[in-house]
Amino acid sequence: MLLVDQIGNSHVHSTDDPEAARSSSSKITTTLGLVVHAAADGVALGAAASTSQTSVQLIVFVAIMLHKAPAAFGLVSFLMHAGLERNRIRKHLLVFALAAPVMSMVTYLGLSKSSKEALSEVNATGVAMLFSAGTFLYVATVHVLPEVGGMGHSHKPDTSGGRGLSRLEVAALVLGCLIPLILSVGHQH
Repeated sequence: MLLVDQIGNSHVHSTDDPEAARSSSSKITTTLGLVVHAAADGVALGAAASTSQTSVQLIVFVAIMLHKAPAAFGLVSFLMHAGLERNRIRKHLLVFALAAPVMSMVTYLGLSKSSKEALSEVNATGVAMLFSAGTFLYVATVHVLPEVGGMGHSHKPDTSGGRGLSRLEVAALVLGCLIPLILSVGHQH
């Protein structure tokens, strides 16, 4: 069966081998996942830039810059390992690289002074930051925790005996989620 992926590559795969079909779509899925992640970074950066708090702007900028290079390196390494040709890798990398700046400009313009008056009842900057943070929490809980707990995305039977997270690990996770709430009690702006 001839399959054409979203980037325009054609592949011949047997319909009897679901692993081969999955690997052909994993290239676009990986790129799409990192583009969505970079777009969420852009939302956070645009929301931070729309505030007058320099410390928030600096923290968000540094946090994004610290992990952007490793994410790009990981994307390129994965695509090279998957056998994608260099021109296609460059296109994937360009889309990934443009996602954060484009979304930061869109978010900044959406939260600009003229539209802030219309959004004054809703703290639009806070909502944008919460949206961005929510995407990171989603990735952590849906993609990272199963990998850490030994119940990864593999569709093969688990022979390693991994049962998931222990009770202590779950308690530490819940405590880590509650610490910001505890610290914010009595703290007002």
